[in-house]
Amino acid sequence: MNIFTRSLDDTLASLVKQIDKKVGENKAKKMAAFVVLLTDDADAADAQLKAFAKKHKIKNTPLTAFDGIAGPEKYKIAKNAEVTVHLWVGAKEVKANHAFSKGKLDKKGIVAVVTDTSKILK
Repeated sequence: MNIFTRSLDDTLASLVKQIDKKVGENKAKKMAAFVVLLTDDADAADAQLKAFAKKHKIKNTPLTAFDGIAGPEKYKIAKNAEVTVHLWVGAKEVKANHAFSKGKLDKKGIVAVVTDTSKILK
């Protein structure tokens, strides 16, 4: 699963912490996740990501930056989405897709994403 974000905040931290826990609990099922910060300054983002991971005790989910606010073209990230989550199996089989506009990722959205992890666990 991947989480693309254009910003780092406490709501995103809540989502990532829950996904990080799920990944840790499901290593035997080979569950994996990563977070990608979409930015125009990847060098500065590295320090932000390290601080974010440390502050929120993210252990099982790599955090990285992509140089370009639009994100990688093949992922087709909506221009107006602040956070985009893809849950997939294998290289191409997307089981769920969530996109949240700025300020729209909330507890209900986080529960929906975490619940959908059942779609990728075999």
